[in-house]
Amino acid sequence: MLVDDHAIVREGYRSLLQKQDGLRVVAEADSGAEAYRIYKETGPDLVIMDISMPGIGGVEAIRRIRQWDKSARILVFSMHQSAAYAIQAIKAGARGYVTKSNPPDALLRAIAEVMAGRIALSPDIDHELAINRLADEPSAIDTLSPREFEILRMLLAEKSVDEIANTLHISVKTAANTRYQIRAKLGVGSDIELVRLALRQRIIAAEDMEG
Repeated sequence: MLVDDHAIVREGYRSLLQKQDGLRVVAEADSGAEAYRIYKETGPDLVIMDISMPGIGGVEAIRRIRQWDKSARILVFSMHQSAAYAIQAIKAGARGYVTKSNPPDALLRAIAEVMAGRIALSPDIDHELAINRLADEPSAIDTLSPREFEILRMLLAEKSVDEIANTLHISVKTAANTRYQIRAKLGVGSDIELVRLALRQRIIAAEDMEG
């Protein structure tokens, strides 16, 4: 199953995958919520999942799918080259992480690795994770749970507590409490400080803040 909110991207790697022996695209989804629903209907052998999508993102979709099916094989295919995204995806239950800046054969190798039961990382993410491990202090972002990371991602996208609660089907109180817990874990006192931290940790890019 292919999960990406850009139809042209899905078309591109559907074309690539269907040329490979033993691979067949059986389902597609353009959002995390739709991915969860369609996964339950189709039960694919492998999910190739984007991270940044409208509504619930890839990390939350991975968490939900893995809660429903602990044997689900999910490979993230994302533009994000930050180690934090890879760490959160793996914590949520993904079996691999490949960035879209890699050549197509990197995705094909990762698919083979995941289908063989191994963790697959593209070279750039492997490098980022190695740097992350060698850092004097672990990133505070890595201490967040996948659900907290998803709410952080939505806060950085300027979603209100009410919008977050509605999207994730949780109470407004739970969403507000989680925002407080995120700030406490990250040692920041405001959403402005949260944005500055996210920029430093490359969770978001400066151009994402323009306009």
